[in-house]
Amino acid sequence: MAERVPKSVLFVCLGNICRSPIAEAVFRKLVTDQNVSDAWRIDSAATSTYEIGNPPDYRGQSCMKKHGVPMSHVARQVTKEDFATFDYILCMDESNLRDLTRKSNQVKNSKAKIELLGSYDPEKRLIIEDPYYGNDSDFETVYQQCVRCCRAFLEQTR
Repeated sequence: MAERVPKSVLFVCLGNICRSPIAEAVFRKLVTDQNVSDAWRIDSAATSTYEIGNPPDYRGQSCMKKHGVPMSHVARQVTKEDFATFDYILCMDESNLRDLTRKSNQVKNSKAKIELLGSYDPEKRLIIEDPYYGNDSDFETVYQQCVRCCRAFLEQTR
């Protein structure tokens, strides 16, 4: 019998210290809670080089801890291999989408479906705003939107 190949999703934002690691942690907890974590490969990355090697923003870590969502990540930049190995690349805003589309056009064997994570939001909030220059409540807003979007994404990809 053939071994089941896991689906894969890469969450992407500008620096990979706020929105995308929150989305990664939320999705990882969802698939773990639903006992389907073996069916998924999950990661997050940045379009920029600004934060490579850094942990998630302390406000995001605090928000995840408050909600009981484990978060362990070190920021990295999207690679050409990501476009060839991930099924889905879900990003947070139009700037991320433009950068990813441009980069994917430089990859011969790109298979990733590149979309806005917000396109899965049942509340139709397409953009997940960057909370970096905001406050704790902005991180809570990102968390809540990521929960809605990740639940809907998981449901649609079953």
